[in-house]
Amino acid sequence: MLTFLLWILLCLICWPLALLALVLYPIIWLFLLPFRLLGIAVEGVLELVKAIIMLPARVLGGARRA
Repeated sequence: MLTFLLWILLCLICWPLALLALVLYPIIWLFLLPFRLLGIAVEGVLELVKAIIMLPARVLGGARRA
């Protein structure tokens, strides 16, 4: 909602710049999409490595409590 209000304000101040932003936003979003997907994949791999490293501690900690 805030983005829309800022765009309306920009439209009132400088409408050509607002139209340019409106046209370029989807192009920039499509350009950045692979980087977002790469970030999701890297985050998943790091969580997997963390889970593998922490597994012995979880197993030993669970055996000690029982």
